[in-house]
Amino acid sequence: MAKIAFLGLGVMGAPMAGHLLKVDHEVTVYNRTATKAADWVAQHGGRNADSPAEAADGVDAVIACVGADADVEAVTIGPDGAFDAMHEGTLWIDHTTVSAKLARKLAETGEPQGIHCVDAPVSGGQAGAENGALAIMCGGSRRAMTLAEPIMQAYAARIVHCGEPGAGQQTKMCNQLAIAGVLQGLSEALHLAKRSDLDLDRVFDAISGGAAQSWQMDNRWKTMAKGEFDFGFAVDWMRKDLWLALEEGEAKGATLELAKLVDGYYAEVQAMGGARQDTSSLVRRLEE
Repeated sequence: MAKIAFLGLGVMGAPMAGHLLKVDHEVTVYNRTATKAADWVAQHGGRNADSPAEAADGVDAVIACVGADADVEAVTIGPDGAFDAMHEGTLWIDHTTVSAKLARKLAETGEPQGIHCVDAPVSGGQAGAENGALAIMCGGSRRAMTLAEPIMQAYAARIVHCGEPGAGQQTKMCNQLAIAGVLQGLSEALHLAKRSDLDLDRVFDAISGGAAQSWQMDNRWKTMAKGEFDFGFAVDWMRKDLWLALEEGEAKGATLELAKLVDGYYAEVQAMGGARQDTSSLVRRLEE
């Protein structure tokens, strides 16, 4: 059993922290909206703290799942941030999707203090978090990974060490680029099937068993056909992730033309009022 601080209780963080309690870790939570942390403790147990520093004091590991680069900086190296309260040997795991630059900065800041840092963005969405079946892509030293993996197993189906600090975030960018391309292709396939007056269930049965099969097709074809787009990961967040990937691509000299195109399409979905709808709402711009 470890003493763990968990920072950020959104749709992903709240169930992840819950899984840690279920395997008998001692969990202290912090959330920027304090009432959310108090409600979580009332439902699950553990205790809540008034600041990241208070949550991190005396624990074995600090885990974060917040919003973006600025949020991670605030809870780590900002006023009352966790890093000032973390003792030598403490583990830092960041499940937020942020820039690789920030992941490397935190490792460079933490390691001299004896803080073992792992950037560990996740894939699997809200359902994956709730079911303890996330895929986690990690960057950090071998020592940091050795410490982190037993803790992350509480909510992960797959954990892969991708390389040095920042590699986890870079791998997550590749993940989001691949999803964006699949969703665009899926949207166009569904759009053509509708325009052709085909039976959509039969089209699904025909193509989902062959080379076109994908997680997105298996889980979103039928809901996209019904115009249902309330499945967790929002367009706003996808655009944030694509921006990170495009920024990294520019820095590395990578050509990411499809990502630029789909990012523009998601901007259209935002303008249509779909900012908080899930990423499969990409099909709306073809049908409205």
